Amino acid sequence: MELLNPTARESTSQAALVAEVVATNDNSRHLVPAKLSFSFEDARDHLIRVDPRFEGIFNRLPCRPFEHLEQFDPFITLATSILGQQISWKAARSITHKFVKLFNADVPETPGEYKLTRISDYFPTAQQVAKMDHASLRTAGLSGRKAEYVLDLATRFTKGELTTEKLLKANDDELYDMLTAVRGIGKWTVDMFAIFSLRRPDILPIGDLGVQRGVARWFLSLHAPDYGLVISPEKLPKGSEEETTNTTTVAQASASAEEVEVDEDTLPVLGQVAAPSKKSNGKGKKSASSKDSQLDPLPTPFTPSVNKILNARSYSSGESYEPPPLPRGLTVSMLRGRLMARKKMKGVYLTAIEIEDLTEIWRPYRSLGVYYMWALAEEV
Repeated sequence: MELLNPTARESTSQAALVAEVVATNDNSRHLVPAKLSFSFEDARDHLIRVDPRFEGIFNRLPCRPFEHLEQFDPFITLATSILGQQISWKAARSITHKFVKLFNADVPETPGEYKLTRISDYFPTAQQVAKMDHASLRTAGLSGRKAEYVLDLATRFTKGELTTEKLLKANDDELYDMLTAVRGIGKWTVDMFAIFSLRRPDILPIGDLGVQRGVARWFLSLHAPDYGLVISPEKLPKGSEEETTNTTTVAQASASAEEVEVDEDTLPVLGQVAAPSKKSNGKGKKSASSKDSQLDPLPTPFTPSVNKILNARSYSSGESYEPPPLPRGLTVSMLRGRLMARKKMKGVYLTAIEIEDLTEIWRPYRSLGVYYMWALAEEV
């Protein structure tokens, strides 16, 4: 599969992307083009304008989903997301390998003999999967439910209920309705797919605990100059923060409140399976969506050195910045209390209304701000 320059920043409208869908030579796959539906520079400038601290954040850590652009097959992305639900990275890699081998006998015997990072070279099409029977899929290590979920997904793509073009054309509400109709896909997965795969600019995963924690810290540090990010030494990453991912602690911080109880949702990969980072062995309660998951394109957590940026109160030009007031009913002391693990309100850090109100100034580019909130989500 041909990939465009990962640093490409060409933009076009969401509707225009449909006309640029890339078909493979045999027309078996229709790929989302490696383009944005908006101007990254405009989005960056907007966020810096409404909060100058974003300038330091953008300079410190690339906004990878929106700067590293590649073509991808939505079916592969969603199918590998289902295959990786609720299991460790090693187990997910093994199951994905066995799954691929069901359709491609030329695949080496062990996953280590070829690069699963180019899984699109081996992965079956939706049409191939839809023809496979449930029992055969089980031989690849899929649970009964996962086999049903993958078959449901493949059937919908085969019948044309889901297509690359339809996913691109759909507005955010339509996208949610289309994908949650698939068994095994819930709202959180749709949000992650919209941000990391479709690169939609204005997605706010209000139920994601990592985003809630990051947003609470971001705005508390703005209104309380004495507040700073503090992380236990054993949880600090040992390497560079730049352009890397952490697959344990950040994922633990990013559990969806509703999914901890009932959903098998998991973060979708970007059409690939990547080995987890070994920089941090975060501790804490495992969530239903984060059991040593490999499906984690989230940024590495910031270290306390980011406090200089968090506590800044002026633009790079020297012009002072007047922070907007906190939403009505929300106070600095309340934010401090919520960030204490034992004082979360009904299991969440922020209500849906609170997180919507706090991030209103980020519109229409909340996805970019959200990406950085995961970097602030590390547990202290």
